[in-house]
Formats: sequence, structure tokens, C-alpha cells
Amino acid sequence: MATNQYDFSVPIPEHKSDPKQCQVSKEEDFDYSQRGQWLRAAILGANDGLITVASLMMGVGAVKHDSKAMILSGFAGLVAGACSMAIGEFVSVYSQLDVEVAQMKRDGNNQEKEKEQLPNPMQAAVASALAFTLGAIVPLLASSFIEDHKLRLGVVVAAVSLALVAFGWAGSILGGTPVAKSCFRVLVGGLMAMAITFGLTKLIGSSVI
Repeated sequence: MATNQYDFSVPIPEHKSDPKQCQVSKEEDFDYSQRGQWLRAAILGANDGLITVASLMMGVGAVKHDSKAMILSGFAGLVAGACSMAIGEFVSVYSQLDVEVAQMKRDGNNQEKEKEQLPNPMQAAVASALAFTLGAIVPLLASSFIEDHKLRLGVVVAAVSLALVAFGWAGSILGGTPVAKSCFRVLVGGLMAMAITFGLTKLIGSSVI
């Protein structure tokens, strides 16, 4: 058999991938919704602990100048809030888990295969309680060592404001959302809660006491 005189080979250049492009592609392909379960519980718990305890302490500080009263009210709010957040989150996520498991059985899906995608009630409860405690500690520490009443209130507001910005920044980074918008939303909400609590308690307290 005669060989084909027109046979020729074409060199194929090796494809060299750019590491930077691969990294960008991985970041773009990352599904931030996978973090939704624990991120929601953690950010919600931290903001609730920070705003609830700070507002409670500001309300007590509006009618009482004693530092012990503010600290005791803040500590009571920390314990009650952490327990409430943990129990509420556990019940809520467990109800969601029951619904999803029942739906999987109706659809005939393999439960073991999709077990990792199911919500974890205990994880959400622990994350909420710990996050609430972390947020509630900020105003407690800020007011613990200051005797002057007005200075103590100002330090609490300043410390809580910084913590709100930090929590908003952390949530935006972990969730892949705009930083400025997240920080502004959290800060304004927290300041409004403290101002409303302080104002209404001052108004009612001055008329009752």
C-alpha cells in the first residue's frame, strides 16, 4: 500500500491555564448560599445580642444612674436572650428539617445521599446562642469599669456602634454582599433601637417615678 505523500502533522500548543483566572473562576462559581444556614444564625444572634442587651442597658440607664443596675439588667438579658435564641432556632430549624425529610420520602429520594444538604437544628441552635452571647458581652464590658453615668452611656453607644459595623462587615464578606450597604443597614438599625428604648423609658420612667 502506498503511503500518502500529503500526510503531515500539525503541532498542538499546550494549554497553559492562568492561575489567577482559575482563582477568579472558582470565586465566581462559589455558591454563597451554602453558608446561609449557619451564617444567618450567627449574624442574627450576634446582632440580637448586641442590640437587645445594649438597648436594655440604655433603657435602665435612662432612669437609673447606678452602674450595678445597668450591668445586672444586661447580664439578665444575655442569659435570657441566649436561651431564647437557642431554643427558638432549634425548634424552627427542626420543623424545617421535618418538612424536608417528609418531602424527600414522598419523592422517593435517597435520604443518605442528600443528608449533607439537610439543615442541622443543633448547629443552628449552638451558633445562635454563642453569637448572641458574643454580641451581648460588648455593652457589658463597655460599661463595667466606668462610674460616671453620662460617660458610661456614651461609651456603650460608641462600643456598640463599632461592633455593629464589625458585624455588618463580617456578614457582607462571608455572604458576598456589598460591604457599605450591609454596615450602614446594621448600624442604623442598632442606633434606632437604642434611641427608641432610651427615649420611651426616659419618658415613662419620669412620669411614673
